[in-house]
Amino acid sequence: MNQQTTLPEDDQEGAEPSPQSAEFRKMWLLLGLGWVGTNIGYSVVGLPLRIMLKENMHVSAAMLSQFMFIGHSTNYIKPVAGILTDCFPLFGYHRRSYVLLNLCLCAFGYLLFSFLPHQYTLLLVTYTLMYMTVVFISTTLGGVMVQTGTRFRTSGRLSAQRIGSFRFADVVGGLSGGFLAQFPLYFATSITAFFHLMLFPLYYFHLKEERDYTVNREGLQNAKRQFIALFRNRSLMSAAVMIFLIAISPGFGTPLFYYQRDVLHISTKYLGVLGVIGSTCGVAGAWCYTRVCRRLTLRGILCWSIVQHSIGTLLYLYYKDTASATWITGIEGITGILATLPVYDLGARATPKGSEALGYSVMMSVWNLSSGLSDWIGSKLFDILHQNFTPLIWLNSGTTLIALLAIPLLPKTLLAQKDAS
Repeated sequence: MNQQTTLPEDDQEGAEPSPQSAEFRKMWLLLGLGWVGTNIGYSVVGLPLRIMLKENMHVSAAMLSQFMFIGHSTNYIKPVAGILTDCFPLFGYHRRSYVLLNLCLCAFGYLLFSFLPHQYTLLLVTYTLMYMTVVFISTTLGGVMVQTGTRFRTSGRLSAQRIGSFRFADVVGGLSGGFLAQFPLYFATSITAFFHLMLFPLYYFHLKEERDYTVNREGLQNAKRQFIALFRNRSLMSAAVMIFLIAISPGFGTPLFYYQRDVLHISTKYLGVLGVIGSTCGVAGAWCYTRVCRRLTLRGILCWSIVQHSIGTLLYLYYKDTASATWITGIEGITGILATLPVYDLGARATPKGSEALGYSVMMSVWNLSSGLSDWIGSKLFDILHQNFTPLIWLNSGTTLIALLAIPLLPKTLLAQKDAS
């Protein structure tokens, strides 16, 4: 399989690459700007879109969750995008062309979406098609991230950078989204498009890759065998089971949004503030993980993260007003990120060499599918229980602990790993 990024001179000569090298710092910065730029756009538009669906179109919690579950369905087939980027060059490149093309298509899709009539089915179909570009951007960057982490033995730090970038983007986009939710949707989607177009010249000039216009015939012939090999890989499948058990607990993301608006009557502006608080604390949690992953094995981190996440969920029993919402959001920002990062780290470490984008996309597909189902199940229960929020808290906390049973199924060599110092 073709190498997707050019190697520094010392790597080409067989020397062990160093996390302190200029090549690593360059890739670290390039990935970080990609994660931050795209996710600021998604963060800016997230709240205005939900406000439009809930309060302009008056959809129920279950229908809103269904919209997001179906709209993000291409997230659940990320391995298809992974095969394409790993095996099939586009305009002569495995990574570069996929990133550049989908940055442009994503910008256009968001602009188009905001001018469509407010018809549930039409919006859902358009959003689903548009979100395919988001999946290709994420999958391609994920492949570059896993390649870089493997070369420099820095998968934990790059996973922390990825999630930390998401939280930083939420900080920037949170207040903006809360403010923009008061205006027509095209204000927010225009900003999302702008951030994607800004990244185009960055990746055009700095994501270096050897050009090869020939079709990878070996990749075409081996695509099926590569898939079979992935699903026979014990590390990968054990990690997938672990990720599923952690993410499938009945969630209350959408129910919490309805509880905030209909019961606590929190304004859109303060919802943006809460997003900033949670994301800022999430950045702090990601920074802590970059230190922890070098000192503790993955086994200890996973056990600790599951238990603290289950206990932290119970704090929502005290979510009764704006003041309690503020401090609980801050604590959850830290504990939530410390529970999520080991999952991403596990997925990166379990991915076989040579199938970086495909293997990592399998892990993320399991995570996204489980998370989407979790929120949809929680939203259905929320409607059935007449918007009673408390049972969902106990159910989520209890079922999260089930994931502890899957830790012994993971390969010992995988659990014993630490990040390079």
